[in-house]
Amino acid sequence: MVRPCKRRLITGEPEVIYFKPRGIPCATLVEVELTLDELEAIKLADLNGEYHQDAAEKMNVSRQTFGIIIEKARKKLADAIVNGKALKIGGGVYAFPGHGHKTKKCCKRRKYENLHTCGKE
Repeated sequence: MVRPCKRRLITGEPEVIYFKPRGIPCATLVEVELTLDELEAIKLADLNGEYHQDAAEKMNVSRQTFGIIIEKARKKLADAIVNGKALKIGGGVYAFPGHGHKTKKCCKRRKYENLHTCGKE
């Protein structure tokens, strides 16, 4: 039996959820999806400069799991920037602190139902 997913704590949802290279039509872009827990890891480690252990505690995961999350996130960001892909932020396994660790997303990493994807269906 597969171990259930552990929800990662995030501080909130971002206001901007889609980035694309300038001058390239949306119809021709390939998208890279950055989950909300990956965005939180980037924010804590790279933007705030926190140690992995401290950031892991804030996200309610082990330091090793945090390392895996941040590594995936950095690869996705690099792929989008270097290869001129669109970056879509959403989904993931997460919860908000103080809300009993309940989440709007399930462990299957469902995407937002009405996520703006630059006109793509």
